[in-house]
Amino acid sequence: MAISLALIIILGLLSDYLFRKIRLPGIIGMLFAGILAGPYVLDLIDPTVIKVSSDFRMIALVVILLRAGFATKRETLNRVGKRALLTGFVPAVFEGAFVAFIAPFFFQVSLIEAAILGSVVAAVSPAVVVPSMIKFIEDNRGTKKGIPTLLLASSSLDNVFVIVIFSALIGMYEGESTNILMKLLDIPVSISLGIAAGIVTGFALYKVFERYEPRATKKGMIVIGTAILLTWLEKAVKPFVSISALSGVIAIGFIILEKSEPMAHKISQKLGKIWVFAEILLFVLVGTQVNIHVALDAGLAGAAVIFSGLMARSAGTYLSLIKTGMNFREKLFCMVAYIPKATVQAAIGAVPLSIGIKSGEIILAVAVLSILFTAPIGAIAMGITGEKFLDKG
Repeated sequence: MAISLALIIILGLLSDYLFRKIRLPGIIGMLFAGILAGPYVLDLIDPTVIKVSSDFRMIALVVILLRAGFATKRETLNRVGKRALLTGFVPAVFEGAFVAFIAPFFFQVSLIEAAILGSVVAAVSPAVVVPSMIKFIEDNRGTKKGIPTLLLASSSLDNVFVIVIFSALIGMYEGESTNILMKLLDIPVSISLGIAAGIVTGFALYKVFERYEPRATKKGMIVIGTAILLTWLEKAVKPFVSISALSGVIAIGFIILEKSEPMAHKISQKLGKIWVFAEILLFVLVGTQVNIHVALDAGLAGAAVIFSGLMARSAGTYLSLIKTGMNFREKLFCMVAYIPKATVQAAIGAVPLSIGIKSGEIILAVAVLSILFTAPIGAIAMGITGEKFLDKG
């Protein structure tokens, strides 16, 4: 296992360097390094690491979401909060519904199976979007209108919404008496409880830090550990109540920033250093989940479904941004930023196959293909359009 971790670090750093040299996002290099080193190509990674990769990916996601919270100021959130709710579910509805509509024309699938496929591919990837948005906030690009903060918040809401819909559709397929409306009502409850848990946790951490004054490095480690426990809490109480831990993780950083900006900045700097390692883990391990042989099975039909869905998502994103005061170039940037897929597709793409859904192999193939197509294209397009379309404050 130790050798595999060393290999992941070396390959991740090397691929990041090489791709930056040719002016492409380093995360794309890490993703492809994971694909090559993973079990479906060269099989260089210890199966034990692959087995626990979901835990490693969650830890890395916690680090980047904490950084997002520490970069989110109240005045900016007040300005974009209501709009974030719209962009958090409207684009996903457009994409998921359109994929569900067109999938039966390309594959031999039932309507419910097509809907499950739509829910799998409809989620945007915070793992790809959030690091780019933090970079734009640090560079002061688009911050005057709160564009990076809007996309930070809405990408997390998008994931919560899509996963709830996916769970409801799986229940319907298995014959459970799932009430889709009740499931939809779970979404605001889940987000609200997650934010409430994050606020309480953030305030408690601030009080502890203020009283005992540990070093900034220790503060960062404590914040990470506490945020990871919050994700454990989500799983522990899931049979009784739904809590969105990701929303809570962002809220922790937000509250500490509100209570003490100097303290928040010091912790954020330490998290930035930890992110160097966490980023490698996240994207290389996401790459190891990609079975390119399965992706090739989806072929042109899978590509057509994915890109048709993206067109629908872009239409939904544009509609969500009407009357925001953004110009067309800024709206186009938001549409581009909502392209990448990786995290959710890697996490739930194989679930339909594992529970015996007839079209499970097709769903997995399209999910994998969506990562291969949209993660590189989205990351590259975000970098280009962000530099050109977002004003530097």
